[in-house]
Amino acid sequence: MTIILLLGIICMFFLLVNKPHISVFLSEKIILGKILEKSKWFQNYKYAGIFLFIMNAFLFSCTIVILYLLMKLSIPFLHLIVMCAAVIISVIVWFSVCQAWNGSKKQQLMVGFVGSSFYLILTIIFVYWLVTLKPSHPDEDMFMAMIGLFFASIVTSVAFLVCFIITGFPIDKVFSDRSSRIES
Repeated sequence: MTIILLLGIICMFFLLVNKPHISVFLSEKIILGKILEKSKWFQNYKYAGIFLFIMNAFLFSCTIVILYLLMKLSIPFLHLIVMCAAVIISVIVWFSVCQAWNGSKKQQLMVGFVGSSFYLILTIIFVYWLVTLKPSHPDEDMFMAMIGLFFASIVTSVAFLVCFIITGFPIDKVFSDRSSRIES
C-alpha cells in the first residue's frame, strides 16, 4: 500500500512538472473546457470556484459509492483500477477548469483555492479523526483504523495541493500557443 501511495505522489509530481504540455494536449481533446469557456456564468470567479468545489465533491462521492459497492464483489485489485480512473477523471476536470477560466491571476487563485478546499476540508476531518481515535472497548486494536486515516489524510492533502496548483496558477498562454504551433 505504501508503494502505491508513493507511486501516486510521484505521478502527481510528474503531472505538475509537465503541466503546460499536458494542458496543451488536453485542451484539444476535452470538450468540457470549451463548454465552460463559452459559459458566461463560469467567468465569475466565485461561480467557477463553487463549480469546481461541487465537481470535486461529486467525483469523490461517486468514487466512494463505487468502492463501497465493489466491497460486495470478491474481485481482487478492481478497487485500484477505480481509484486510478477517479484520479484521471479529476485531473481532466481540473485542467478543463484551468483552460476555461479567463480572468486575473488573483481571481484564478481564488477559483483554485475555493475549488480545492473540498480536499482541504476532508484532510482536516481525517486528521481530526486520527488524533481523536479511541477504541470502543479495551481490547480493540486501532492500528488498521489509524493506518487508513493516515493514508486518507495523505491522499486528500495531495489532492488539495495538486488541484490548487493546477487550477490556481495560470498556464503560460505564450508557452501554450508556442507548443500548439510546434505540434501543428
